[in-house]
Amino acid sequence: MADQAFVTLATNDNYAKGAMVLGRSLRNHKTSRKLVVMIGPHVSNPSRTVLQHIFDEVKLVDLLDSRDATHLAMLKRPDLGVTFTKLHCWTLTQFTKCVFMDADTMVLANVDELFDREELSAAPDPGWPDCFNSGVFVFRPSNETHGQLLTYCTEHGSFDGGDQGVLNGFFSDWATADISKHLPFIYNLSSIAIYSYLPAFKQYGANAKVVHFLGQTKPWSYTYDTKGKRLMGDVQDPCMHPTYLLMWWEIYSTAVLPMLFKEFGDQPFHSGCVAVENGDGKAAGLHHNVPSISSEERKQMWEQGQADYMGIDCFDNIQKKLDSFLK
Repeated sequence: MADQAFVTLATNDNYAKGAMVLGRSLRNHKTSRKLVVMIGPHVSNPSRTVLQHIFDEVKLVDLLDSRDATHLAMLKRPDLGVTFTKLHCWTLTQFTKCVFMDADTMVLANVDELFDREELSAAPDPGWPDCFNSGVFVFRPSNETHGQLLTYCTEHGSFDGGDQGVLNGFFSDWATADISKHLPFIYNLSSIAIYSYLPAFKQYGANAKVVHFLGQTKPWSYTYDTKGKRLMGDVQDPCMHPTYLLMWWEIYSTAVLPMLFKEFGDQPFHSGCVAVENGDGKAAGLHHNVPSISSEERKQMWEQGQADYMGIDCFDNIQKKLDSFLK
């Protein structure tokens, strides 16, 4: 199946971690298709090297930005502007059919059967089911379609400021034209839907094949105790499900992190992992590989909704900083 591929996108090192876990999860479940990751210029060289170990192709692309501050503000997600870069996936014309998956998704089973679907196949969005969620979709690469999408962006913009608004506008007949292009929800299970309709999750959740960590808080926003195999702090985000989060961190800590350590070497990077000894609160092992970052870098992370509130940016640390100013 050399002419078909799973495709994802990483615009920075955080989303690169997500892409690495997604790629490993696809490999773990024995996909027969190629794996391709598009990366932006802000992905570091060590992360690029790790991606090259996991994916068949790593393609550097230019960042596209909707610059639609008004609609992005309505979503309270200014970071979504760069997701327009996702539209580059239509330029991968060496493939006849692809499945795009956001870097904040993870597969729970083999999903190669998605390639039996046609463009544009996607699952309904939990917030407005007459729209499809653009975190997982089947498409056919085409330079003509890519050009038409860019023209549509120029003439119509996006009703939500992100790629999902563009794609739903462009493929506007998805809701009514062909039911075979409606993917079952198990191919794009958003964690928020688990809690909004818990009985359905209990009934059908065991059949889920793809989980999608929607929202600002991503799996890599947490800190993971590699000894206790648990998330640090109180996991209360309604957009997350602890079982899937732990699955994500297990793949990351065992299959991805060793490669990151090797490639970063002595360079500092935020691993997100600590090894906590038996209940004494002392950290060991991986803790020294979680260095401090500059104030400017932390400011940028906060502005992008990527505060490490389970780690360096936890409430206790913020309180200590405030107390130091009051002394």
